[in-house]
Amino acid sequence: MNSIDKGLFFSFLGLTIFGLIMMSSMSVAGSFEVTGRNDFYFWRHFWHFLFGIPIFLAALKFPYDILRKISPLLFIFSITLLLLVLILGNDFGTAAKAWLKIGPISFQPIEIVKMGIIVFLAAIFSSGKNRVDSLHGGFIPFVIIFGIPAILIVAQPDFGSLLIIAITSAAIYFVAGANLKHFFGGIFVAIFAATIVIFTNPYVSKRFQIFFNPELDPLGAGFQVKQALIAIGSGGLFGRGFHNSIQKFDYLPEVQSDTIFAAISEEMGFFRILVLIGIYLYIAYRGFSIAKNAPDAFTKYLAVGITTWLSGQAFLNIAINLALMPNTGITLPLISYGGSSLWASFIAIGILLHISGNIKKPVSRRYFF
Repeated sequence: MNSIDKGLFFSFLGLTIFGLIMMSSMSVAGSFEVTGRNDFYFWRHFWHFLFGIPIFLAALKFPYDILRKISPLLFIFSITLLLLVLILGNDFGTAAKAWLKIGPISFQPIEIVKMGIIVFLAAIFSSGKNRVDSLHGGFIPFVIIFGIPAILIVAQPDFGSLLIIAITSAAIYFVAGANLKHFFGGIFVAIFAATIVIFTNPYVSKRFQIFFNPELDPLGAGFQVKQALIAIGSGGLFGRGFHNSIQKFDYLPEVQSDTIFAAISEEMGFFRILVLIGIYLYIAYRGFSIAKNAPDAFTKYLAVGITTWLSGQAFLNIAINLALMPNTGITLPLISYGGSSLWASFIAIGILLHISGNIKKPVSRRYFF
């Protein structure tokens, strides 16, 4: 195994440590509301980080040949988890019934589902048994693998995660050699189906109405949109300073998770937040570079899927905080609070780094004159 991609590793490490530092500030109000102490969420995030280290190391060393062989089991397990969420799931006061609770432990199965779909699609399209550009060999398997979990996710409903899975699945299908007629036809059908959901689902319809006019619900969903923009604008060029956010107190809901970008912007300011966005862009660049040079088709599609997932989710969260997208409750990878999200990101980065370590480096030549 060659050396891993150092640029990707240090970007991952930097974002994770930055997330820990910012959690000590962002989670103060929420922690006090829950326990009367101001460090509850910080310490839980810290323990999530510590438990995530062996998870990351396991993903870094796990043979992806075995990953390919167990991909059907991962997909079946993912579907089973989604069914359990519909039957036994908890919403914990949110709009989506997206958590499973086992004793004192609760987690979001959707993070496992994302990885399960990516691995199974990569395995199917790299098997060489079917022509990906054909209807029966490419488009129909894609629709089945994406469609079954999509229906179950809509039933929760968790439209933010569904959007991420849709973009990720489409990226793998496209890179694998999709027939463009099938690909764009599928996009047209997906947009048509999404339009029907928007107009028939009161929850989604309200979100879109508030997106275009936050004044329709100034004390509810519209309040979050406006306060996020106020926080970002209040940061100015250089920010209010670490621990000096005002909006995190009673103004930004779920500030330790969904709206953490807005509160960080308030404390860090425009120039520093550009660095944060640049690191996510760099991770996307390194991930797609790994995909381009991957040793085989399976790892190529796997790297494309993982990179699209992490970078797509990051920029969707940022777009929501900037009021460029309707609010969908998406976390900021490696920074937002949440064990399920953090550990899934650790696994994803571990797999990407493992792939990078198996890329054949060009043999250097020395010329003597």
